[in-house]
Amino acid sequence: MISDFPIEDRPRERFIQYGATSLSNQELLAILLRTGTKKESVIQLANRLLQYFEGLNLLKDASIEEMTAIKGIGTAKAVQVLAAIELGRRISNLKYNDRYVIRSPQDGANYVMNDMRFLTQEHFVCLYLNVKNQVIHQQTIFIGSLNASIVHPREVFKEAFRRSAASIICFHNHPSGDPSPSREDIEVTKRLVECGKIMGIEVLDHMIIGDKKYISLKEKGYL
Repeated sequence: MISDFPIEDRPRERFIQYGATSLSNQELLAILLRTGTKKESVIQLANRLLQYFEGLNLLKDASIEEMTAIKGIGTAKAVQVLAAIELGRRISNLKYNDRYVIRSPQDGANYVMNDMRFLTQEHFVCLYLNVKNQVIHQQTIFIGSLNASIVHPREVFKEAFRRSAASIICFHNHPSGDPSPSREDIEVTKRLVECGKIMGIEVLDHMIIGDKKYISLKEKGYL
């Protein structure tokens, strides 16, 4: 049983402690399979599955029928493994050309307007862009009234480093529908821009989203 292994040797615990890249193919499969059989641990079952398909290369093209022909692999386990393989395939096939490109404040507003215009609380959201101004990630940093001491640059730029972003566009909504900037909005913007200059990640704009309208603080001269 997997519970007989020391905690540090269990795949799920190792995943949490050290990250996915520290695990072998066998261990990753064991996490997907979740349980073994009465006679073998999930690690042993995962190893036998890999041996049957001679590694990942044949496993990636396996059918449910081929999977369930293996003793210990039922339909549920087969579906879990094949779903994970298909998800990985789709991720690997993502094309950079399909990413949204932001060339103007209007492009940025169009990207977030429908998601943000009806929010009943203020949300501070960042778009992270690559060197081609393509959106590579969107992250909600904070929910609540905007305050310079709460919207900390650390949280904004942490995600930028994680995503290897070249630049950032910040957004927040005004639930009133009026996107006119407050003094706090302007202070937060200036603070983020200064931090971006130090870190080498440009803050391209901070946009305030109202009801079907927006204000770009860059166009207003605050950046």
